[in-house]
Amino acid sequence: MPENRLARETSPYLLQHKDNPVQWWPWGPAALAEAQRTGRPILLSIGYAACHWCHVMAHESFEDPATATVMNALFVNIKVDREERPDVDHLYMSALHALGEPGGWPLTMFLTPGGAPVWGGTYFPKVARYGRPSFVEICREIARVFEEEPERVAGNAAAIGRALLTRRAATDAVDLGRRELDEVARQIAALFDPELGGPRTAPKFPQAPVLELLWRAGLRTGDDTFFAPVETTLTRMSLGGIWDHLGGGFARYSVDDRWHVPHFEKMLYDNAQLLTLLTLAHARTGNPLYRDRATGIVAWLDREMTIAGSAFAASLDADSEGAEGKFYTWTLDEILGHLGPGDGALFAAAYGVTAAGNWEGTNVLHQLDAPDLSESNRIRLESLRATLLAVRNRRPRPGLDDKILADWNGLMIAALADAGALLGEPGWIDRAARAFQFVAGTMSRGDRLGHAWRAGRLTLPGLASDHAMMIKAALALHEATGEPAYLGRAQAWQAALDDHHLAPDGSYFLAADDAEAVVLRLRPSEDDASPNAQGITAQNLIRLSVLTGEDRYREQADRLIATLSPLAAANLFAHAALLNAIDLRLHGTEIVCVGPDNAAFATAALQLPFLNRIVLRAPAATALPARHPAHSLAADGGTMALVCAGERCSLPVTTPEQLAAAAARPTAAAAL
Repeated sequence: MPENRLARETSPYLLQHKDNPVQWWPWGPAALAEAQRTGRPILLSIGYAACHWCHVMAHESFEDPATATVMNALFVNIKVDREERPDVDHLYMSALHALGEPGGWPLTMFLTPGGAPVWGGTYFPKVARYGRPSFVEICREIARVFEEEPERVAGNAAAIGRALLTRRAATDAVDLGRRELDEVARQIAALFDPELGGPRTAPKFPQAPVLELLWRAGLRTGDDTFFAPVETTLTRMSLGGIWDHLGGGFARYSVDDRWHVPHFEKMLYDNAQLLTLLTLAHARTGNPLYRDRATGIVAWLDREMTIAGSAFAASLDADSEGAEGKFYTWTLDEILGHLGPGDGALFAAAYGVTAAGNWEGTNVLHQLDAPDLSESNRIRLESLRATLLAVRNRRPRPGLDDKILADWNGLMIAALADAGALLGEPGWIDRAARAFQFVAGTMSRGDRLGHAWRAGRLTLPGLASDHAMMIKAALALHEATGEPAYLGRAQAWQAALDDHHLAPDGSYFLAADDAEAVVLRLRPSEDDASPNAQGITAQNLIRLSVLTGEDRYREQADRLIATLSPLAAANLFAHAALLNAIDLRLHGTEIVCVGPDNAAFATAALQLPFLNRIVLRAPAATALPARHPAHSLAADGGTMALVCAGERCSLPVTTPEQLAAAAARPTAAAAL
């Protein structure tokens, strides 16, 4: 069978469809021009390489010649990798929500020849069942409506367009402060399952931005009731099957309420955010489980996710050999056969393996009900896990989506830099620096970032999320290493973000002003599985203002927060990243390490939780920003640290050992 146009693409998801009989077009000016030329409506299908139901719909419909014949006759068919074009995905997912439909992937949308959304859904079955029409029936009916009822099509398109352009909250000014942050944290904490962690019902997702919001509330108030739901969630996830007990890394989510059975795909962004949370939890509690899982994420990155020795791949598929989870699951006979009766029985008891199986006749490894183990047995299990991992590595592997995404890499680079500094793992900081250099070099054109790189091809221009997350990464590496080049790169990228994404009201468009084939530029502010670029940008601007001494960054952050606060007030739970920026603005602490021998003070400063601390190094007081309040206190030329907030600083801290206690004392009522 001849290949379609997707054969010339580099996205692993698009290449999965290059042999379909559907005459797919990749998203771009040529596809939209073809729709305009022919006057045919567009059938838009959006998914990603690790998406299980995307595979199902592909096998059922897109690989079926009869279905493809109908699609080819009626539509211009466009296939999009949502990870490669998140701006396109966001636009049409928002359109689906405007229709009152729940989201998900595959996303199937029907558009006018000009790209305006008219109607859509997610997965459609090939055969009619449970009162749902077949995919072919839907295609034919949609084509009929386009042909016979153009006024209905125009009305739908106009209504969706209005919904997309209408702000979802009042435009009156809203002031979100300490009281509102504490109240939303209390409400969220009450929604968490006190025994199992996470939400009270399945499926369970990590919801990392929300977990960070709760953690910040604990730091802000000193109230353990905010830490508890986060620690319970991290503990149960770490023991459950959502954690890969052989190879490391967390799966996307749990299909049950115990964190036992995962949806087996592994995403870079989930593991980046969970590395951050595990690091903070270990620093607070000393629980070795958290450090073990953090170390396991880094080991998984090294073994399975690092591309060309530097940056990180996007995801691992849930499926192998045509079945979900086959790579990861075991029968009792397999365990006993590879480990022997004695060791096999020990391993089976430790990881919930039974003859009947704990999931669909096979076993997902977990430790949710593990018996107490002696130290000798725990050591023995390390060897047994290594044996089974070697066996598993000989199985047909799930697909690796090896494209490198600037925004997801930025999240992981920042997590590695922060975790490496806090846990005393310099090798993690080195890993972060190598990945950073790849993105900053290979994926940059001048001071602008691209979004996705694979097989020597870079997708340009980058998105607001790429710049926001890589600025976050640059600032984390600057604080961890003290190297000024990282700060300079962060400033250059912020300038590019302002030049090409900034809206008149101070918020940011996701797509650049010169991006191709963008039907409508939107400014999303809500988090999804990863924090929203607007909230991360607000945090970046606050840190830039401290590290450079330039008030314009703080003023820009204040304007961005003020612009988005009405939206956040209307849906606080969906704006955790923005609320976390407000927390940093109100409660950030600056650790100023001054003097020719300030390295020991900087090392001590990096042992403080990194969410709200900002480490500023200066060889002398004269190197501090001109109006910095530490000038007079550090004028004698000695080596010291000062804890500053707002316009006030503590008295000089003269030994690194005193720094943690000084940082725990409030120094000012004013914010950064």
